[in-house]
Amino acid sequence: MLNIYVDADACPVKEEVIRVAERHKLEVYMVSNGSLRAAVGPKIHRIMVGMEADAADNWIAGRAGEGDIVITADIPLAKRALEKKAAVLGPNGKPFTPESIGQALAMRELHSYLREAGEIAGYNKSFSKQDRSRFLQSLEEAIQRIRRERE
Repeated sequence: MLNIYVDADACPVKEEVIRVAERHKLEVYMVSNGSLRAAVGPKIHRIMVGMEADAADNWIAGRAGEGDIVITADIPLAKRALEKKAAVLGPNGKPFTPESIGQALAMRELHSYLREAGEIAGYNKSFSKQDRSRFLQSLEEAIQRIRRERE
């Protein structure tokens, strides 16, 4: 069965995930260190994990696998999910792939180094309507692709 796992603490597309999942009758696991205000439903599961570092990542990585979808902006979690053959989407709709994850990890390390050196501020660009639209399209495409592969 295709399940969707959401790294939900700072995810800006929780409602979009729920809407698409309900249309396709899919199980969704919203995993968080804190409380969530996401909609509830018979196939929407809110999972509260401990406050220790990477608790949500570990919960998701321990369950997601081939034929599942993981929604996260966390690059190390994306790598772990890809290693388990899950499809991985960022909240902006851009997929993480086995071919792109190495560069994403390298850029993450470079930005971390530059922030520590004071060369750049910890600025993240704002989430746009185009990002939301791209996410919805990418999620729909991932669901359809996984279903075709299972036929």
